[in-house]
Amino acid sequence: MKRPDGSLISFMSNLVKANGGINCAQGIPGFDPPEELIEELICAAKQPVHQYPAGNGNPKLRGLIASGLAGNCGLTAENILVTNGATEAISLIYLYLRQKNGGNFTVLSFDPVYESYSNLPKIYGDRFLCEYPDESGNFDFQALEKKVEAEKVNLILVCSPGNPLGKIWRKNEITALYEICRKNGAALVFDAVYSDLYFGEKPYLPFDLAGETLFVVSAFSKMLSITGWRVGYVIAGKAHVENMAKIHDYTGLCTPSILQIAIAEYLEKNDFGKSYLETLRGKIRESFETMHPVLEKSGFSMPSIDGGYFIWAKIPEPFTDGFEFAMSLYESKKVGTVPGIHFSERGNDYIRISIAKPASEIAEAAERIADFLQTSR
Repeated sequence: MKRPDGSLISFMSNLVKANGGINCAQGIPGFDPPEELIEELICAAKQPVHQYPAGNGNPKLRGLIASGLAGNCGLTAENILVTNGATEAISLIYLYLRQKNGGNFTVLSFDPVYESYSNLPKIYGDRFLCEYPDESGNFDFQALEKKVEAEKVNLILVCSPGNPLGKIWRKNEITALYEICRKNGAALVFDAVYSDLYFGEKPYLPFDLAGETLFVVSAFSKMLSITGWRVGYVIAGKAHVENMAKIHDYTGLCTPSILQIAIAEYLEKNDFGKSYLETLRGKIRESFETMHPVLEKSGFSMPSIDGGYFIWAKIPEPFTDGFEFAMSLYESKKVGTVPGIHFSERGNDYIRISIAKPASEIAEAAERIADFLQTSR
């Protein structure tokens, strides 16, 4: 079958939605949102809050993000812009910085790359550069700095934990990236969408660096298992936020009032979701520990994975084509995965597997993958 145009995540996920099976393609959580959040939504729905809210976001929610989620780093509501999910936040930053630059625009990110990072430059006809890790999964920051200077990079995007590879970037790595950007007049976007979903030590989040050089992007989608609500936000310097809000007025306009209110009330009354997050982290780690050893035993090879929703896995021999593998796996066993070529030019023999489901469902998916390999080799 010829590889389709467009997002392979959507393509593979839509196959499952249309024909059934286990959707390990798209990062859709298989967990219910907090009950307390749903109760706040019901309560909010009975209030007169069904018209346009403030375009830059509900004041209470912005204040809670600044004071609570951002760790009391001296940020205020003026540093926050609420958006329609993290995807719109990234797109808005991109459009704003590209307009501000007023000329050629060059973007850099790290292999394997989340689809928005590499496809936004394609949409606007800009340059995209990919930095590849060494055999240990690390990056040479001295070489990177020379590349940023020589190639006149305007924007670097990084996600921690990552998607598709659940790498958690260490504090010294983020600080090094920040200094490279600051010295060269580039911007750094830190995507923190999966930052609550870690398997070991809590990752470093650079809220203290947010300002002129660094933009932090996040959302409640994964944190509260509400990907369909599409409530995200940007944390940046006040001038950046004010100017992005002007663009936002003509693109996203605003995020649904009732959803912002429900989230704000939930965060305020439930210690910013601490109990729910502890439970959610445990569930996702259990799913990871259910799938990972089965893949390992079946011959997949995987780099270190520290958190997030996904397993980035190299398919076992004699298979060499991730797209053909993913299609055959789905047709044979009805398990949807995403071909690695979608995320990396070097990922033709990889697939991405979502583990954001209960361990029982992941165990079934793992068994089907193992059966497929036994009968297909």
